[in-house]
Amino acid sequence: MSLMKMKYLFVVFYLFFLIYPAEAVTTKMFKVLDTCARYRLGEINAIEAIEKLNLKLTNSSTNKPNDLVKKYCSVFTPNEKIEF
Repeated sequence: MSLMKMKYLFVVFYLFFLIYPAEAVTTKMFKVLDTCARYRLGEINAIEAIEKLNLKLTNSSTNKPNDLVKKYCSVFTPNEKIEF
């Protein structure tokens, strides 16, 4: 009987170990998509989006905040016709 309990605990632990990383990825993906959507709707500006997305804005003159967010968010947009 104790061997059966050990097997049961092992299976529960194994399933928890596999499900937790998948949940973490889903949560992070949701945060990225939510931030990109809020940026596109105008609820937040480019600087706020950069902070929420943990992006680094370099000091080069060609790298503007709007361009950086547009490029980043375009990767997560399944429909290519949507422009940021």
